[in-house]
Amino acid sequence: MSIKRHGLAIGIDRIGSRFLLSLKAVGTLTHEDYQRITPMLEAALAEVSEPRIRVLVDASELDGWELRAAWDDLRLSLRHGSEFDKVAIYGHGRWQELASKVGSWFISGEVRFFTDYEEAIAWVDA
Repeated sequence: MSIKRHGLAIGIDRIGSRFLLSLKAVGTLTHEDYQRITPMLEAALAEVSEPRIRVLVDASELDGWELRAAWDDLRLSLRHGSEFDKVAIYGHGRWQELASKVGSWFISGEVRFFTDYEEAIAWVDA
């Protein structure tokens, strides 16, 4: 029997002197994942006291979204996109890079894709 992990982990990390929201996406995200994670994400966003939030997304284990989950993700971006200053997305796939470009249309801050985790951290902290 094979167990497939999927979901989104949320944290508030301190890198240098800054606090940032960190997200780790794993597997194929579902609508149910977003139903559970949205209240936690909104609570985490409320806890970051910076006027504009910096985000580090680790998508290195993300396989994608179910269609309804992609809609949930878009709704979250539309609701909170103006709150972000910088979003660093770390991943490995070309499709992830393209998805980050599309996502940047809905976020007022800067969005960049990285294939090197340390570069992503350095950029989001700069």
